[in-house]
Order: sequence, then structure tokens, then C-alpha cells
Amino acid sequence: MWRMRRLSSALLSFGLSMVTAVALTPLTGATPGYDAGPTPSSGAPQPSSAPPLSWGSCGQVLGSPRDVPSAQCGTVAVPVDYANPGGAQVKLAVIRIPATGPRIGALLVNPGGPGASAVDMVAAMGTDLADSEVSKRFDLVGFDPRGVGHSTPGVRCQTDAEFDAYRREPMVDYSPQGVAHIEQVYRQIAQRCQARNGSAFLENVGTASAARDMDSVRQALGDDQINYLGYSYGTELGTAYVERFGDHVRSMVLDGAIDPSVGPIDELINQEAGFQTAFNDYAADCARSTDCPLGTDPAQWVVRYHQLIDPLVTKPAATSERRTLGYADATTGTINALYTPQFWKFLTSGLLGLRRGTDPGDLLTLADEYYGRDAKGHYNSSQDAFNAIRCVDAPEPTDPAVWADADRRIRQVAPFTSYGQFTGHAPRDLCALWPVPATSSPHPAAPVAPGKVVVVSTTHDPATPYQAGVDLARQLGADLITFEGTQHTVTFNGNDCVDGAVVRYLVDGIAPGNLRC
Repeated sequence: MWRMRRLSSALLSFGLSMVTAVALTPLTGATPGYDAGPTPSSGAPQPSSAPPLSWGSCGQVLGSPRDVPSAQCGTVAVPVDYANPGGAQVKLAVIRIPATGPRIGALLVNPGGPGASAVDMVAAMGTDLADSEVSKRFDLVGFDPRGVGHSTPGVRCQTDAEFDAYRREPMVDYSPQGVAHIEQVYRQIAQRCQARNGSAFLENVGTASAARDMDSVRQALGDDQINYLGYSYGTELGTAYVERFGDHVRSMVLDGAIDPSVGPIDELINQEAGFQTAFNDYAADCARSTDCPLGTDPAQWVVRYHQLIDPLVTKPAATSERRTLGYADATTGTINALYTPQFWKFLTSGLLGLRRGTDPGDLLTLADEYYGRDAKGHYNSSQDAFNAIRCVDAPEPTDPAVWADADRRIRQVAPFTSYGQFTGHAPRDLCALWPVPATSSPHPAAPVAPGKVVVVSTTHDPATPYQAGVDLARQLGADLITFEGTQHTVTFNGNDCVDGAVVRYLVDGIAPGNLRC
């Protein structure tokens, strides 16, 4: 039982998420809430301590700084453990693209994950939002949370070879023996994470610490208040920040919301249901073609999908990549494609390859992108950071019976992700076997001042279902922008209704009310 990362589709808009798959052509034949403990009342700020940032070149970070010549980069040092400020330090990577016109302030951006690089995203935003009202009025700022992206140290749990081996595991045998094997695989990952990163770092890598890091970045920027745009997991970080440091927020947009009151089991089931909805939307679109690999009968879409991918459990398919496509990669590639309709054609291509016995390699490429594997076989740290952060952001049940019942519920709401029949057994999630305790726990978000936050939620968002946005807006007392569509997040993704409302709010402070786009 694995968890889907909550990466923003805005990454696609800014040219980051699908570095390899966006270049594909169809082949021939073809992340719970937090509770940081006692916090100051009314979001009172903490004493300032971070020295000003010393800005320099972004050459070592961006590789090609000529693409964003105005970008400036630096680091902010923060303690691994805020209870021990004189102890080991983390260096947070920060990028700034200065405003080109009358400056309102800094707009901090987080792309989600957890584990996605805000530095990389802001670099792309600087190009795509050039000459926009946003780039004229705001410094675009991204910092990579501790353990993520360009910040050091980064979380590393698996070598490239170990990650490749993990992906070859089908993880579908839910007999008692099969469950024991899957849990042993998870234990190995957890043990490697502890051995390679240390318990002290893992204990302090969560959102509670990242929210304090964000305020250290604010201090280093020299701004009394920040503006913030958080996508997906970035909404969890934003909610944590506004609860603790609300007086330091001028405006905040949370797109693809996570409901902080929902525990990990219910969040997983809600997400699975969201992906089933997106799968149905994909299949309906596919069925408009007579060559759709799932056919045209809605009652048979899930059946046909399983007829194509289930044989991969015992017989992986050959691809032109000189690697085979196994069951786990086929399902991961499918999940990745369901984040946005932009990728549906690649899912169709891969499934057609399976049906025709030709090349299903687009599914493998989709899975590679999801896991951060490049053409040379090297993985970035995003998946390791994703696990390390989510595993301390909420305690997960350790009772096997709870996970067996979760499997029963998932089979009801998301049959396309469910292999075989219900056995009454299921593996516990990786986080239930994690070597350090959770440092946060679910609770409803505290209300904020009127106009402080705007929530954006998409009706058929698979990774962060629509109702989570509705519930977060209610808890915060925030305005809600509803976007009707099937994708994960929407802000600055090309929708004039949403983008116009967000820009008016950020620039002029005009609240959108409860808007539907």
C-alpha cells in the first residue's frame, strides 16, 4: 500500500515536472495535518534572529543562469533542532528574482511534494511570468525546505540501484507471507534512511520545522510580512506558517489543499477515490476514440485496464529503454498521467503498447519522471524527502487490522488501483514502520483574519480532492475559488478566471469571495 506524492500541476505549466515526458511522442503501437505544539497566541511572531541574506550567482544551482539573468541565490542557516540552536545546522537554498516594477514585497512559492524544489520552480516561473503583474510587483522567492532539493544536507535513503530494485517489486501479494515480505521491504528503506541521515535529522525534517525555517527566510529577506503561494503539500506548509506566524502574512494563496484535520488513513482513502474519479474522466475522454485501449463501455474500463497491467506482475513487458515495464511502474505511470490531461495521451500510448504487444515505454517514462529518475539512471532526492517528511508529519496506525480495513475501503472507492481479491490482510504503510516518532498530529486549522488567506480547489483534483479545499477554507474562514476541471492545482496554469482573481487578490488585496471558474 503506497502513497501518492502531492506534486503540483503548476510544475508542468512552468516546465519542470515532466522534464522527460513532455518531450515524448507516442511510441509506435501505441502529501495530514500538523500540530506543532504550543504556539504564540494570535500568530505572534518569534524574535528575529536570521542575519540578512548575502546574494550571489545562481550558477551552481541553476546550471544555466542565463535563462534567468536577474536571479540571485543564497543560503540561510538554521538549526537542525530549534531546541538546540547552537547545534548542527541546515543550509536552506534560496532564490530571488527581484520585482521589475514598484515592489509590494516578496512572494514565496512552494510547489508541493513534499520533496519538490521551490528553487527550481521559481527559476522557471521567472521566465514564464516575465512581464506579468506578479513579476512586476513581487520578488519571486523560493526556498527549498530542509532535506529537499538544493538545501543541505539533503535526505538520501536509497542508492540508484536500490531504488531500481524497489521498483521491480510488484507489492501485490496480500497473503500473510506476501504482506510480511512487503513490510520487510519497507523496513529496509526505513533502516537505510535512519543509517544514512541520522535520527536527529529525521526527527526534525517535518513541516513543523519547515514552518519555522520559512520565518527565518522571511527575517533574512528583511520583510516584516510575506506573501505566499503554496501548491498541494505547500498548502500544509502555508497553513502551518499562518497559524504560527500569522502577523507576518500579508496575503496567502493555498491551491490544492490538504485538510489538516484529516488523519493519514482517511486522507489516503480520499485520495484514492480522487484518482478513481480522474481515471474515469480519462477513460471517458479516451473512449471518444475507436482505438481507445480501454474500449468504449464504461462498465468495462476498469476490467480492461487490469487485463492490460495485471499480467505484468509475473511477466514484465519489454521496452525500447532496455528495461522492462513491471506492474508497479505501470500503475505509477498511470497515476502520474492522471495528475493532468496533458499526460493522458502518454497513458494511452503506453496502454496501447501493452494491448498490441509493441512498446509500452511511455508508461515507464511516466514512472521515471514520478520517481525523479533521469536518463542516466540517477534519482533525485524528491521521493526520499517525501517519505521522510510525511512520516513525521502525522502518526500512522501500527495495528495490521487497521490497514486490512483500509485495503477493503480502497477496493470499494478505487478499483482501478486494486489488484486481485480482498484477502483480509494488507501491509502497513512505510510510515507505520518509521524509525523515529511523528512530531505533528492532525487538528483543524485555526481561523485567521479576514482576507488573510484564499483557498483554490479543483472539482476533480485527484491528489488533493475538492472537499479538502472546501473544508480548509471553512476552518480558516478563507475565501474559496472553485475551479471545475480534472487536474491537480490550477493557479497560473492558464485559466484566466482563476489567475485574474489571484492576481487581483495578491496585488490589490481584493478578495475573490466564493468564486467559481
